Amino acid sequence: SLRDEGNSIVVVEHDEQTIRAADHILDLGPGAGETGGFKVAEGPLPDVLASPVSLTAQYLRGERSVPVPAVRRKPSGWLVVHKAREHNLKGIDVRLPLSAMTAVTGVSGSGKSTLVTDILFKALTNRIHKARHRVGAHDRLTGAEALDKVVAVDQKPIGRTPRSNPATYTGLFTALRDLFAHAPEARARGYSAGRFSFNVAGGRCEECEGAGVKKIEMHFLPDVFVTCDRCEGRRYNKEILAVTYKGKTIADFLAMTVDDAYELLKAHPQVKRKLAALQKVGLGYLRLGQPAPTLSGGEAQRIKLTKELWRR
Repeated sequence: SLRDEGNSIVVVEHDEQTIRAADHILDLGPGAGETGGFKVAEGPLPDVLASPVSLTAQYLRGERSVPVPAVRRKPSGWLVVHKAREHNLKGIDVRLPLSAMTAVTGVSGSGKSTLVTDILFKALTNRIHKARHRVGAHDRLTGAEALDKVVAVDQKPIGRTPRSNPATYTGLFTALRDLFAHAPEARARGYSAGRFSFNVAGGRCEECEGAGVKKIEMHFLPDVFVTCDRCEGRRYNKEILAVTYKGKTIADFLAMTVDDAYELLKAHPQVKRKLAALQKVGLGYLRLGQPAPTLSGGEAQRIKLTKELWRR
């Protein structure tokens, strides 16, 4: 209806029905991160379908597909919400299988988030982790005794400043600093692991205080960040950048992609496990020191997923 009134509509979308319904399609790729940024195909649906290199076209043509499991997992038990009636829920009883993957679907505004977030998640968090959330209206929850932990993986940012990045959020940065603290140059100079943090005085560039950028406050406009001219965005002073591990400085590692860092650090089990988890969720292209504000919602969500995937 908006289009028919003469408006131009641009949608970022992965959904097949939306792609097929579009008047014009712009397909970017061919991969993610370093391998992305190219125009793979453009035009109406038939033009995109004819592309030999488009990954999207391969799925649309049926050459590739997401495999449907041949065998379904049997529930180990059931979690039951009795008489859920928060917002527009009409006193429903809901049975959710344990040790299985459940999708809660429905049209927009039908009560999905109310059921899962306002009732189920908050009730479980109060019960298991002794939180004090206001839980949505329902009579009772049964079957929760089978659970020992509840985690919400949402698309909220992993941090709001350039200091926060995938390496700090996942704990990789701590392991990386320990490796550098054991390097011969660091031991000879008496540098501890703390010296390799860009958040405390000592090893960081004091001009930008380890941020790699300087914030220029603009009156009545959003703040502007510019690269620090002393460290050139590397965050550290010259003394710390003189310490290397496998020929790379700690700033070099923060500038590396997950895939590149994995090849250099796979001999260290703890680091390898965390990097492998990031690869498993499709984030091998991400740079370890990429500022959190530049991450998309989906990337932030996948980084949070890795935190649960690498736990023993």
